[in-house]
Amino acid sequence: MADGGEMDEEAMMRAFFPTSFGKAPTRPSAASHSSTLRKPQNPSSNPSTSAAAEEDDGGGAIVGPPRPPKELAPIQEDDEEGGGLIGPPRPPQRPSAHAEVEDEDGSMVGPPRPPPSKEGDEDDEDEGDDDDEDDDDDDMDDDDGEDFGRIPLSNEIVLRGHTKVASALAVDPTGSRVLSGSYDYTIRMYDFQGMNSKLQSFRQLEPCEGHQVRSLSWSPTSDRFLCVTGSAQAKIYDRDGLSLGEFVKGDMYIRDLKNTKGHISGLTGGEWNPKSKETILTSSEDGSLRLWDVSDFSSQKQVIKPKLKRPMRIPVTSCAWDHEGKRIVAGVGDGSIQLWTIKTGWGSRPDIHVEKAHTEDITGVKFSTDGQILLSRSMDSTLKIWDLRKMKTPLKVFDDLPNNYAETNASFSSDEQLIFTGTSVEKDGRNGGLLCFFDRRKLELVSRVGISPHYSVIRSLWHPRINQVFATVGDKKEGGTHILYDPSVSQRGALVCVGRAPRKKSVDDYEVQPLIHNPHALPLFRDQPSRKRQREKMMKDPLKSHKPEAPVSGPGFGGKIGTTKGSLLTQYLMKEGGLIKETWMDEDPREAILKYADAAKNDPKFIAPAYAQTQPETVFAESDSDGEEKKKCKFKTYFDSMKGRCRRLKARIEGGRALGGRMGDDATASGKTRSEIREMPAAEGVGVGGDRVGRRCGGVSGGGG
Repeated sequence: MADGGEMDEEAMMRAFFPTSFGKAPTRPSAASHSSTLRKPQNPSSNPSTSAAAEEDDGGGAIVGPPRPPKELAPIQEDDEEGGGLIGPPRPPQRPSAHAEVEDEDGSMVGPPRPPPSKEGDEDDEDEGDDDDEDDDDDDMDDDDGEDFGRIPLSNEIVLRGHTKVASALAVDPTGSRVLSGSYDYTIRMYDFQGMNSKLQSFRQLEPCEGHQVRSLSWSPTSDRFLCVTGSAQAKIYDRDGLSLGEFVKGDMYIRDLKNTKGHISGLTGGEWNPKSKETILTSSEDGSLRLWDVSDFSSQKQVIKPKLKRPMRIPVTSCAWDHEGKRIVAGVGDGSIQLWTIKTGWGSRPDIHVEKAHTEDITGVKFSTDGQILLSRSMDSTLKIWDLRKMKTPLKVFDDLPNNYAETNASFSSDEQLIFTGTSVEKDGRNGGLLCFFDRRKLELVSRVGISPHYSVIRSLWHPRINQVFATVGDKKEGGTHILYDPSVSQRGALVCVGRAPRKKSVDDYEVQPLIHNPHALPLFRDQPSRKRQREKMMKDPLKSHKPEAPVSGPGFGGKIGTTKGSLLTQYLMKEGGLIKETWMDEDPREAILKYADAAKNDPKFIAPAYAQTQPETVFAESDSDGEEKKKCKFKTYFDSMKGRCRRLKARIEGGRALGGRMGDDATASGKTRSEIREMPAAEGVGVGGDRVGRRCGGVSGGGG
């Protein structure tokens, strides 16, 4: 009875609590991902134009999200009586009398089985075993086909925040942090482990003001990442977004790029060495590639100059490492693809040089993991697949892939059986941004997945560890990152944050100023009288109730505006104090000062006693007017002398002219020539100046005569 009473008491206490008391609420995975299901795409924006896709629909490899289960057709008697089964196998049915009759009748479905022979029983058993093995192999092949064609596309989330197109993307090797760069000059950092369903970034960076973010790359250890912008200097940040330093810039006035310490023009791309955490690669518009040592930002390890037909600077538009970090590939602005192998004594001469690989700039290059296939994406709307063992011609060229951005890339799937790239929105707006998937072995289109009807797809990436597809999109007004996943085949990543609801706000989150009630502030406990009585008391006080003076306005006195009879406050105060009389403006200031002359003479106080012994007689300063008069007199004397000289000179000139005229007339009359007139002796009584003037004037007159 005691035990029974305790049980009854516990049951009664449990009745006061909800049934879920003490249990953590669990949300089904299907419910948590129902809000992220992708909407059905318009057939025009998501066409499946390949024959392989049609074969897959007929029972081959599955492409896209898993198909919904088909409804089982009702069992018809005709099918049971007639023979062949249609559709999937029927589930086992409960035994019934009708079924027993059918079994007793021994009705067989399909052609009759041949009777086994006694001699070949063992052979039949062996053949049966072989058939079973073949069936197992077929099942394995089907499973491989399903895994091969399984693209995680059933669900989708979008990481928003950029105000312009998202041009750079990087996911760390663990798949926990995502970096997205944009033309709005910023980098946004997302953490799946600390992010909820609001999908907000935990940090925003601006590496270089006014420069677009063009490339992002994580280190092999995921502790740092490389940021490449439109400036000439790349930057290194740690995992939390704190700047560790930037590489040095070169001298733009040095012509030979090998002699500069760094890039001299804007960067176009960069990537961290997948095997070395201290080496990175950058490409620039100055026409060079450079290898850097992260431990020393002021020095570079190697300068690579691509091979050109003419000695000029052509930008290197893209670059990449191979999976082992031993080869470098670059896309050059002239459309060529050049490849270098890092070995002892290697230099700028490329090991592989493919001229005119594309007709326009190459926006992305990518090695396969096995090092046999190379992808190249270009702004000529093509994607080319190259065999590194035979680079003369591409294995396959996929065209009709619009590309309007210099950062558009191409990539491989997690098992590298698929190749995919993004497309830009066409000018006529007919097709939006797509992700196009191609079969690596068959070299044909597998599927087109519509990502956005209005935004272009620039960067794309398939993370091998979490099995999720990332794609950056955007235009001139907005940008973001789309993440495609499938809860049945994807792991962690977006699945972690989608099911995590944002934290609900609690009452304790708000801090309110407390309201304090002072009992002495109440009217009942107030010692001071009320305000009404205070105002009445103040009105009775003449000083407190005195109305202040009105501001200065209206006509004034003595040509001054205002009632103070003056324009200064000081004058008004002095007048009120009795220091200034009413007639001070009418008095002569000189006469007012001379009134004190006799008093100062009879009773000197300041200046006179100081000079009474040393200078009894007053000495006044000389007037400046005397000196000015002397200067004027001196100048006048000089001017008069110059004027007299000018007059004398003028008289001599006139006398010489007259004498020369007479001599010229005499010489002309005597028939002398001009040279004889010049050699004539000077006349008596004529000065040197007059003689010369006379001769010249005479010669001229004679010549004229």
